[in-house]
Amino acid sequence: MAINDNILIKIRDMKDSLTPVEKMIAEYTLNNIDEIPHLSIKSLAQLSKTSDASVLRFCKTMGYNGYRSFIVSISASLGSMDDEHKDQYTDIQPGDDLSIIVSNISRNNCKSIEDTLSVIDRNEIANAVKVLRTSNRIVFFGIGASGLVCKDAEQKFSRINKICHTYTDGHSQLTAATLLGENDVAIFISNSGDTVEILESLEIAKKNGANIIAITKYNKSELADKANIVLSISTPEVTIRSGAMGSRIAMLTVIDILFAGVASAEYQNVKKYLTKTHNILSSKHRN
Repeated sequence: MAINDNILIKIRDMKDSLTPVEKMIAEYTLNNIDEIPHLSIKSLAQLSKTSDASVLRFCKTMGYNGYRSFIVSISASLGSMDDEHKDQYTDIQPGDDLSIIVSNISRNNCKSIEDTLSVIDRNEIANAVKVLRTSNRIVFFGIGASGLVCKDAEQKFSRINKICHTYTDGHSQLTAATLLGENDVAIFISNSGDTVEILESLEIAKKNGANIIAITKYNKSELADKANIVLSISTPEVTIRSGAMGSRIAMLTVIDILFAGVASAEYQNVKKYLTKTHNILSSKHRN
């Protein structure tokens, strides 16, 4: 169950990985959201130029047992969305005034976090916290912008005395994955879920029996399919100029949730480490 479930966001994020017929239904739904709750299954099939059976398959793909539960969820999502939340992400254009850039980037980042809360599964978060608490060590895998998120995660979990390491290039990732064992947790961070280097390391880590956690876009991907635990993020449909910004903010938020979940559950044990690391850093600032 997502923390703040919104089927419209799920459809938007899942759309590009659907079958061609399911994509037709998804696009019609997103382009005509206000009329969808009033349509019969036959009407939606006709309007989207598909079939009743295709609409039913689409509902099942999106996690619903039937058409009625899908429609109820659409209505609930519409009811919870005010005009501000209906706004799409705003891309940054060449020559934009600085005040517009400040406003749009801030809004996009906030929306990435809000939308991620609509697709991430609360039960999967609980499962992830559980395996992180009982792990021998935690290993983070990420390339590019995702690698920066890994570095942030390593810094956080190191503060509560968790043995953890980050690997951000293909060769070192293969080596690290080879040395993983059954009581280790491997966290693979990739927005697309299809990064070749990540998938190669995942195969090795999985064969060695490590617990696999994926942080990736809410979408059908090889990474999501092969992970033991999937923590989905929602990312904006904008160009390369600002798309990576939103996904990075969403990923960092998921890392913060995991860190806080582990630290809170083990607070009596980890508070001494937090105090020690806080004191040593404070003393450096005073010098």
